[in-house]
Amino acid sequence: MDIFLITFGALFSIMNPLGTVPIFVSLTQKNDNKERGKIAFWTDLNVLIILLLSFFAGKYILVFFGISINSLKIAGGLIIASSGFALLTGKFAEHKGMQGKSIKEDVKSRSEISLTPLAIPMIAGPGTISLLITYNEQYSKLSEIFMLLAAMVFAGLSVYVILKSSHYIVKTIGASGINALSRIIGFIVIAIGVEYILSTVLELLKTL
Repeated sequence: MDIFLITFGALFSIMNPLGTVPIFVSLTQKNDNKERGKIAFWTDLNVLIILLLSFFAGKYILVFFGISINSLKIAGGLIIASSGFALLTGKFAEHKGMQGKSIKEDVKSRSEISLTPLAIPMIAGPGTISLLITYNEQYSKLSEIFMLLAAMVFAGLSVYVILKSSHYIVKTIGASGINALSRIIGFIVIAIGVEYILSTVLELLKTL
């Protein structure tokens, strides 16, 4: 159960669907509730597929490129920490490459936005992918894998619920409320990234 809670907390914090709410609202202003629900569903499905692929196939990508797990942990920790810093400073959209007039116009002109930019890179970005590859190396027991999969499914469900309710959330707590929550989550995400870097460095020092 500890693995489930730790994994769910880490995934939810790093994916930060709350930070995607303003962007989702902006991109779906002209859609009705049914269409928004459909976009939220397909975004969630795409996110879940990315999570599963990252967990089960990520290590083979590392082998192909000759990247060690420790290198991935440090790189992933840096990415996660930078994402947290972007949340803490209110530059989440910019960090995810959603700034710029031409980019916004391109996104709004697309008929399908559930895969990109919503699923990737807004929600299931490099930090999330590197985290799951690391978990695949750390946990190998069947019971542990089951808990990890359950955490991924629940994290995916949370994404769906939040995106589907995004317009209601904005009306209820406003942009300032979302910004405040994102900053709190940002602090947690920074701590997760730093923890990954420190644990890897300590592990490497022990082998010297």
